Amino acid sequence: MTIDFAKYSSIGIGPICDVLEIDAIGDYSDYYIIGRANNLLIGNCDTKLAVLGKAFDYIQLGDDGLIYVGCATKSSKLFNYTKKHNLANLEFLSHLPGTIGGLIKMNAGLKEWEIFNHIVKIKTKDGYISKDDIKYGYRTTNIKDIVYEAVFSLNSGFDRQKVEIFTKMRSNQPKEKSAGSCFKNPVGDYAGRLIESVGLKGYKIGDMGFSQIHANFLVNYGNGTYEDALSLIELAQSKILKQYGIKLEPEVIIL
Repeated sequence: MTIDFAKYSSIGIGPICDVLEIDAIGDYSDYYIIGRANNLLIGNCDTKLAVLGKAFDYIQLGDDGLIYVGCATKSSKLFNYTKKHNLANLEFLSHLPGTIGGLIKMNAGLKEWEIFNHIVKIKTKDGYISKDDIKYGYRTTNIKDIVYEAVFSLNSGFDRQKVEIFTKMRSNQPKEKSAGSCFKNPVGDYAGRLIESVGLKGYKIGDMGFSQIHANFLVNYGNGTYEDALSLIELAQSKILKQYGIKLEPEVIIL
């Protein structure tokens, strides 16, 4: 399949590339899995890209009381399923775009609410792997293989108040195209505060800029380019390293 990343990615940047659609479990170690490209900044087609196909878009209740979810499933689909069936603990997915596979790979979440809090096991080409055998932390895991399926614990009691909390948490996010949070928060501080403190909140190069609303969002105001986005990322890292001795780690994936 062919994907125009300027239209497909959430940041609205990228070339037109041929992408492999995967519909069977196998060894695709030569490929990078793009998911819905919600946290992806791609500059060219040099990397071999792949996306999980419809065969991995499903939600099933198991006889063991667990929920089995294909990793091509959108987070919004799983959220709506839990809401319909009065299931608890995944309410934060209401404000976390992407596919389940992508969210798992980076242990995505909102502050202390992380997807690995409720994972039981995942399925790769080598079969099921228990959560206890996976190293994970703030916005990171040691998962190298493609994740085809995620298995979640099942609890009743969908909490609408949590959804309201997450809505308020996201109320300060810009409406322009972006890849979500640009940098991971360093220990004991916030990337947005650091970016603002070195004078880069609202700073632009071309049509790319650090948002006036939330400095840790690198937004595309129209016809932003990969080069301009990368220049801003490197500028923020350089200024913050010089002033604070902190090297900000990108949360956005750069290809």
